[in-house]
Amino acid sequence: ENGFKIEVAAPGLKKEDFQIHLDNHLLTISAENKNETKNETEKYTRKEFHFHTFKRSFTLPKSADAENIIANYNNGILEIAISKKEEAKPRPIKEIVIA
Repeated sequence: ENGFKIEVAAPGLKKEDFQIHLDNHLLTISAENKNETKNETEKYTRKEFHFHTFKRSFTLPKSADAENIIANYNNGILEIAISKKEEAKPRPIKEIVIA
């Protein structure tokens, strides 16, 4: 395999709601979404606030290439693709000729 993949189901969020940070080999995904509903009538005003937050951290293996991480959010799914370092990728079996 050439890399690692993380998928987070987060329907109802926008890509602007996410933050992704990498500190050494610790990848942290967080999101915050706040909605405000306001109803006004002649006699009163009612406001409702809804906050949705989450935070999740993953320790990446040493073979992960921190310079090659791609994130994409589509249809409620956040996908993060992390490449492996070249030296960690599997190589085909090599035949050694006996001299």
